[in-house]
Amino acid sequence: MEVPEHILRAARELRATQTDAESLLWHLVRNRGLCGYKFRRQHPVGRYILDFYCHEAGLAVELDGGGHGDEEQAVYDQQRTKELAGAGITVLRFWNRDLLTDTEAVLTAIYTILQERLPSPGALRHPLSEGEG
Repeated sequence: MEVPEHILRAARELRATQTDAESLLWHLVRNRGLCGYKFRRQHPVGRYILDFYCHEAGLAVELDGGGHGDEEQAVYDQQRTKELAGAGITVLRFWNRDLLTDTEAVLTAIYTILQERLPSPGALRHPLSEGEG
């Protein structure tokens, strides 16, 4: 499915103007930095742009600033999460502040969901198959 040009332009603009929290998380997860899982940033899915997306696990990570505390925005976010869930995508939301002040807890929460959805791509397997050795 081809992504509309206006969505692609918006994703490029978001990549160029990322928040401090987005910059930090991208630094930590890019190049398979989180236990071998591949993430994309500002990734278009349908009519939405996901802050961070692990396609293999069907996991979106959204970092929210103060504007997401607004009731109208919260309703939009809930509807968006519901639609993405219908497409098989789990959405995790964190406040920017939480990522910046308790990075380890946020990474642990992301890792936990990744492990539930998809065993670690970097997990070592025993070189002998069952029954050998």
